[in-house]
Order: sequence, then structure tokens, then C-alpha cells
Amino acid sequence: MANKKSTKKRTLTNEKSRMLNVARRSELKTASKKVITALAANDLAGAQALLRDAESKIARAKGKGVLKSNTASRKISSLAKKVYAAQTGTTTTP
Repeated sequence: MANKKSTKKRTLTNEKSRMLNVARRSELKTASKKVITALAANDLAGAQALLRDAESKIARAKGKGVLKSNTASRKISSLAKKVYAAQTGTTTTP
């Protein structure tokens, strides 16, 4: 355990930040799963709306430093590709 007051304070701050990041990451996973679920149910309009929401959350997480830039771009691209494929009736390669 830390001895100095500033180190104790920093430990508490780090823990708060960690918990926020865990919550943000969880939101990202939930948003992505909702898009996939909507696609599985053939709800294209719903999937598009959920995709916009997921893109927003991913971009916000990137801005907060939860995700790296390339990771965020990859996740958005992957979801968008799946929605587009469902709309056009084509298949995507894994």
C-alpha cells in the first residue's frame, strides 16, 4: 500500500478510471452484439440505427483513449461491412 498522500490519491483515481474504462468497453461489446442480433433477425432498418449508435460509442471510446485509433476503425468497418452485406444480399468473408 502507498505511504504518501499523493500516491494514495493517485491509486484511487486510477481505480475510478479503470472502472470507467471497463464500463465503456462493456458498452461497446453490447452495442456490437445488438447490431449482430438485429442482422440475425433480418431487421435491416433496426440494424442501421443500431450501427449508428455503435459507431458513436466506438468513436467516443477512441476519443477517451479506451480504444486505439486503428482498433476503433476496424470495429466500425467490420460492423458496417456486415450491415451492407445484409442489405445487398451478399456474403462476407470472415
